[in-house]
Amino acid sequence: MKKIFPYHKVLIVGCGGAGKSTLAMEIGKRFGLPIVHLDKLWWLPDWQTRTEQEFDELLASELAKNDWIIEGNYFRTFKTRLRHADLCIFLDYDTELCVQSVYERAEKYKGVTRPDMTDGCTEHVDDEFKTWITSFKENVRPSMLSELKNSSIPYMIFQTRDETANWLNEFSND
Repeated sequence: MKKIFPYHKVLIVGCGGAGKSTLAMEIGKRFGLPIVHLDKLWWLPDWQTRTEQEFDELLASELAKNDWIIEGNYFRTFKTRLRHADLCIFLDYDTELCVQSVYERAEKYKGVTRPDMTDGCTEHVDDEFKTWITSFKENVRPSMLSELKNSSIPYMIFQTRDETANWLNEFSND
């Protein structure tokens, strides 16, 4: 017998290319939760950025809502987001899988904007993004895991897409 999905405020974090947006969309579709893509809050058209203050104000507005899935890293605001969540999912996948996925995504959305990104930010992979992905386990992961372990928020760490899918399939869609 499947369990009822008990979460109303879910954070999804992990390396670029891990599938945070894809998982958020699947959870949102199955359980009727609205999705907040942090990339859409941060980026303006043509890869221009908001100020940190503008971003923080938009984020605070989303965090105040009763139901959400917020996907994205933006470590500067991780502790704040974590305090509002009732579950955090960390997609801790293999780096090579993440790199491969980013290139596949770039090919799929070549010349257009993907659905989880601000209009006018056409999909591409540059050296800076690839370096961020390949250094994620060394530069971002330890701090993120430390924050999770020191919080009182329940969290799940998945190391494969099969683990993630199996966990998600434990819950009823009703």
